[in-house]
Amino acid sequence: MGKHLVTLCTIQWADIPFDELCTLAKKMGYDGLEVACWGNGIDVDRAISDESYVNWMKENLKKNGLVMTALAVHIIGQCVGDDPDPRLNNFAPSALANNPEAIRQWAIDTMMKVPVVAAKFGVHVVTGFTGSPIWKYMYSFPQTTEEMIEAGFNRIVELWTPILDVFKKCDVKFALEVHPGEIAFDYYSTKRLLAKFADRKEFGLNFDPSHLIWQGIKPHLFLNDFIDRVYHVHMKDAAVTLDGRSGILGSHIDFGDLRRGWNFRSLGHGDVNFEEIIRVLNAYGYDGPLSVEWEDSGMDRIDGATEAAAFVRRVDFKPSAVKFDKAISNK
Repeated sequence: MGKHLVTLCTIQWADIPFDELCTLAKKMGYDGLEVACWGNGIDVDRAISDESYVNWMKENLKKNGLVMTALAVHIIGQCVGDDPDPRLNNFAPSALANNPEAIRQWAIDTMMKVPVVAAKFGVHVVTGFTGSPIWKYMYSFPQTTEEMIEAGFNRIVELWTPILDVFKKCDVKFALEVHPGEIAFDYYSTKRLLAKFADRKEFGLNFDPSHLIWQGIKPHLFLNDFIDRVYHVHMKDAAVTLDGRSGILGSHIDFGDLRRGWNFRSLGHGDVNFEEIIRVLNAYGYDGPLSVEWEDSGMDRIDGATEAAAFVRRVDFKPSAVKFDKAISNK
């Protein structure tokens, strides 16, 4: 038995009514929830104005013996930093469809409400995305200048600074999930972004190894180097299955297709070395939750998420309280 709470990220479960999901999460073996702010998760505007709604959610958590440890705002945050993109219509209110600046303003306004809502639930960490105006420049052709990249990072700082001001005021931290499509998507882009936000300790990271492993990054090394800004941890796995035909960029083939060069997998069924991750977390005294973000297109989600909760408890060993060789010393 480990020392961390095992929680379920509800991003992939927001289709289930919240009261039913609380019951299901407890049955699957979870201690708490990282609650998505869309679908049947938290309605940010309603939570701002309706205390009975907030209390109803708290009561459902309590009666199922669950705690809320974080809010997840990935699709809202994406709309803050992205350049105009028709795919954002899927994330924003339908009335704003095809109006990029209205979508961005909705996202900024909503993100400023999120830390206020988090405080109502006694939550001090919000996970999510920032978006990126330069993700389209990932490959440097047509030619991409350093000035274009720098302008993209500065644009994110400009857009997120007033949002982070509210987070700081509410004593809530924003934890970016380093992820393709974000301004920080790998080791060195993360290092560059954190340098931009060096004086904003309310801005940190949601460590998710599944987005690093397929890029060739060793997740435990990333975790070790950025541990002082890691405010939340996702437990998520992925398997790289390059076969000589498949490519690491996915070939525009949907997740789950066996032709892809990599896919997300249920915990323990991929290539992530979770023992090394736990060792780093223990070495630095991380005391936050281990939140299962369950994604596996080839497995039933209830069976998979139940197995995943048990997997986390097995791998989450406690650090030693004594020096192992103390008993053989005369002093």
